[in-house]
Amino acid sequence: MSAIVDGRWKGPVVDQHIHLDRSNRYFAAVDEFVLCGGTGMMLVHKPRFGAGLPDDKAGYRAAYAETLEMAEEVRAKFAITVGVVLGPHPVAWEHQIADLGMKRATELHLEAVDLALEHIDAGDAQCLGEVGRPHYPVAEETWAAANEMLAEIMGLAAGAHAPIQLHVEDNGSQTYSELAQIAASAGLPLSKTIRHYAPADVSADFTHGLACTVSVGRGSVEALLASHSHASSPWGMETDYLDDPRRPGAVLGPKTIPKRTDELCAVLLAEHEQEEVEGLLMNVHSHWPSELYGLEF
Repeated sequence: MSAIVDGRWKGPVVDQHIHLDRSNRYFAAVDEFVLCGGTGMMLVHKPRFGAGLPDDKAGYRAAYAETLEMAEEVRAKFAITVGVVLGPHPVAWEHQIADLGMKRATELHLEAVDLALEHIDAGDAQCLGEVGRPHYPVAEETWAAANEMLAEIMGLAAGAHAPIQLHVEDNGSQTYSELAQIAASAGLPLSKTIRHYAPADVSADFTHGLACTVSVGRGSVEALLASHSHASSPWGMETDYLDDPRRPGAVLGPKTIPKRTDELCAVLLAEHEQEEVEGLLMNVHSHWPSELYGLEF
């Protein structure tokens, strides 16, 4: 059976980077996604910056447990595929340097990475993230430490054969180039090194071979249309939905991925055969995420 019916996409639709919060919209946000055609998501651990960050491994264990419990609840209520991305956020590390000192903040961060990899090894989670480096200017010493720590984290992910979602700054192709070099040195395959919140240029010249999940805001369909045929690595779609009422316009809403997939399907059908379009969108929403995370999307 074709995934395209009467020019409309009826196949799988996956948001590869979404946050949820029991104290905010939670099920209502998932309901929006599903009613618009969403069939799967990667639920990403969200640090509670306003409620106090974990200051020891036990704190991270409790925080991760809440994310894992939410994934179970969403699976049970909506019968969709839900994978889990666990890891300590690089902004949390940078914030804790003032209170804990660089040495202890870094030790705690790596302890949290180890714990996330334990969950991945046990099959409770499927991806390490979002880890990376601060996306805003920091002191030179902090930037050097962030990159040194990122290299260690990538090495740990490589040793665990785990995919990794990266939170990084937006400095165009240079960011990709630097990440590709760190990943190569760490022995982490570029197909498992995923830049999250990525621009919609997925061409090989821009991504330097890294995988990415594109933030599909306004203008993204046009950019994907112009660059997808020049891609050398897998790419997917994401909203980075925060489920935070204090920042309603900061990121994309839960309905966005289904809508953008429909838009992309329509413009692709104007230039390509239906079979080719179906193959491309199945790669985006099924084949690549299934291979990457070990789940059926």
